[in-house]
Amino acid sequence: MSDWALNLRAGMARAYARTVGATREPSWVVFDVLLPLLGVAAYIYYYRALGASPAFEGFVVLGGAMTAFWLNVLWGMAAQLYWEREVGNLQLFMVAPMSRMALLAGMALGGLFTSAVRALSTLVLGTLIFQVHMSVEDPLALAAVFSLTMLAVYGMGMVLSSLFLMYGRDAWNISNLMQEPVYLVSGFYFPVRELGLGVSALATLIPVTLGLDAMRQLLFGAASQGLLPVWLEASMLAVQAAAFFLLARFSLDRMEQRGRREGRLTLRWQ
Repeated sequence: MSDWALNLRAGMARAYARTVGATREPSWVVFDVLLPLLGVAAYIYYYRALGASPAFEGFVVLGGAMTAFWLNVLWGMAAQLYWEREVGNLQLFMVAPMSRMALLAGMALGGLFTSAVRALSTLVLGTLIFQVHMSVEDPLALAAVFSLTMLAVYGMGMVLSSLFLMYGRDAWNISNLMQEPVYLVSGFYFPVRELGLGVSALATLIPVTLGLDAMRQLLFGAASQGLLPVWLEASMLAVQAAAFFLLARFSLDRMEQRGRREGRLTLRWQ
């Protein structure tokens, strides 16, 4: 069997385990659908109380949908190898004759299923309940931007997975630390340009910032208060996706070499 075929089967097997596991507890689906709407509703009523433009309600619904993918990157990708080590699976993954990137790609593919359910439900229910109007004038461009955003975001998750594993128990604290600040600087619920040029420029290092801004421009037009032209943001996402995947391959190879050389994967004994 060729390496490509082996890695493809390994990735699909890991994706299958995650997809099936997500359907074994139906109550999780209810929580994933209803609970995110509470946060979305809070922002929408806040904007309505301030008399903000109706477009801001659409920003909230779209941002609430995208939080599902960011949370999956933090908890389902970045910290996953650390959790696998804690339950004793990491040793099996390391000795298996497959690429570690194929393993993480399978995790990402399987995680996309549960994230997509939450994101789609937030988008549909939020649009129907709060009467949010979105105009999809160029569906191909919207699909392309979304795909590039997912590639870049999950590539970032692959890079973080090796770093989180090296920092051991601190991975939990790092995940919590990164969650809320990213919501702020990436403009999940408001136009990121309102943060100022300097903060906005730094925020573009996080792929979800560019993806959200580009999708808002495609859905809401001039009311989106876009940061950069859509074509430029799409190009930057493509560059980030390629860079993160190359960096992920390098960091995972270094992690594996460290484990073979020192007999451990963390920066210190725990």
